[in-house]
Amino acid sequence: MSLITTEKHGHVAVLTLNRPDSMNALGAPGDGDQVAQACAAINADRDVRCVVLTGAGRAFSAGGDVKAMKAREGAFAGNGVDLRDGYRNNIHRIVRSIYGLEVPSIAAVNGAAIGLGCDVACMTDIRIAADSARFGVTFLKLGLIPGDGGAWLLPRTIGMSRAAELLFTGDVVDAQTACDWGLVSRVVPADTLMGEAMAMAEKIAQQPPHALRLGKSLLKHGQTTSYDTLMEMSAAAQAISHLTEDHMEGVDALLEKRPAVFKGA
Repeated sequence: MSLITTEKHGHVAVLTLNRPDSMNALGAPGDGDQVAQACAAINADRDVRCVVLTGAGRAFSAGGDVKAMKAREGAFAGNGVDLRDGYRNNIHRIVRSIYGLEVPSIAAVNGAAIGLGCDVACMTDIRIAADSARFGVTFLKLGLIPGDGGAWLLPRTIGMSRAAELLFTGDVVDAQTACDWGLVSRVVPADTLMGEAMAMAEKIAQQPPHALRLGKSLLKHGQTTSYDTLMEMSAAAQAISHLTEDHMEGVDALLEKRPAVFKGA
């Protein structure tokens, strides 16, 4: 079964992890290519201004396929070099592609987000959880480590102390705890999750698309680059923004006391 489906609603693209029978397990051969293609298509579509990522069925994603691990098949077959290349060329493509989305992204976490599934959610910019959602980075319980880059991203998301607590204990926390820790922005009733996520996505999509992409790029680079480098990047991005028609539309709308209508020009 195909891992991911894409639907477009106006300026919002909805990506759905679509293996409900296996709680949207990730990492089968070809998964990286599928996610990379879906994300590349979104990046190339200037009409898309925001992405919502969710899971089909009762889980967001339970992570790697434990049955395949037990059988040492698929992505988990072969010698050490084969396994390393499988991570680099397949599993890493999943997380790199989601992290590399140029437009703002929202994870609508509808259920369990465990291991790789939790780290995939963290690759998005904003996370909204259903009250039924659960989060954990339970790699150590399987004798593994976060092989997907989670050890880099999770401390940047919730701080080193909380990240260490989650990893070293293997605990699974509920949605409210995840919200208290800053892993998600808000918790909503499960039956309103997609409505809430889409409402936020549509609000974001009302912003000028060029500035949205530039603003997201600055936020991402701001986590790792130097202050001086970011200031240079900001000056360049601002110069580009000043020359757009959307900038003039924003100025005119403010002066005329009306809502702006941004067209990506």
